[in-house]
Amino acid sequence: MRKLLISLVFFASACTFHSTDSTEIGVLTRKIALFGSAGVQQETYPPGATYTFPAFITDWHVFNVALQNLSMVQSKTQGDRAERDDIEFKTHDGNDITVDVTVAWRIDTAKTPYILEHVGGSTGEVKENLVRPTCRSIVRDVLNTMTSEEFYVSDKRFQKAEEAREKLAGFLQPEGVVVERVILGEHHFHPEYEKVIHDKKLAEQTAERMVSEGHAAQQESLRNLETAKGQVSQKIATAQGALDQVKLHADADFFSSQREAEAILAERKAHAKGVEKTNQAMMGAGGRTLVKLRVAEALMGKEIVFLPGGGKAGLQTLNLNELLGRYAAARVEQASSDEKK
Repeated sequence: MRKLLISLVFFASACTFHSTDSTEIGVLTRKIALFGSAGVQQETYPPGATYTFPAFITDWHVFNVALQNLSMVQSKTQGDRAERDDIEFKTHDGNDITVDVTVAWRIDTAKTPYILEHVGGSTGEVKENLVRPTCRSIVRDVLNTMTSEEFYVSDKRFQKAEEAREKLAGFLQPEGVVVERVILGEHHFHPEYEKVIHDKKLAEQTAERMVSEGHAAQQESLRNLETAKGQVSQKIATAQGALDQVKLHADADFFSSQREAEAILAERKAHAKGVEKTNQAMMGAGGRTLVKLRVAEALMGKEIVFLPGGGKAGLQTLNLNELLGRYAAARVEQASSDEKK
């Protein structure tokens, strides 16, 4: 009994020092319970401190609780392993594809004792024993529901990455692992299929460019058509205005000519009426007297010679009244003709 007590005192007096870094959480395990309970202690030890525990009867584990990245990529120099490590699977339409996947995760501080009991004694063991196999399985199951074409659509890839994160979180959260983000990197199809997809995308881009150019040309034609319509409308309006001006001037000239013609006609009618009245007056006794007077005025100062004729007395008689009448009638007719001209 005495030896047992001495042994216990020896073990209790031999202590060790343990520290935690700024991103580490410590977990203590008691092998022998001199006080309290044996096994993994549910108390955690915060970062940035040093702790003293009895040697031989305790174990000490630390977990890095900072954000960790699980990089499963094709490159042998950029991933977690010095070998090809990207996730390989078949798309929903049956094509072989590999995808680079990075999962950002961290250990839940409050669950480090549980992790030590059920998963592993370090962050590295948690990563290899739990996070890695779970991520490869769940991410593969989520992505193989996508078609080959959808891998070229960024929104589809983002939606599937978020779906994978939610499923991983639902599985790993109870195990003490918090999944912050799932990032999908480059994807690679079989080389022959890659060429087919490339050619198809190139053809689609060419078709889209041609459609775009055709649309642009159509819009340009419509703009030119509208410009031409505007120019034609302007010319029509100008011509119509000129036509209206010509019509106004023509109407004014016609109205003026019409008034002038009416005035001339009225004047000529009045003159004809006067001539008619004059002729009527001349046909009476006054007219004959006026004719005789004009004949007398015409003969005034002129010498009248009687020529011999073949009469009985050697003289031919001359009817002076008849001669004067004929002369007067000829003068009146000549005057009327000059007035009409």
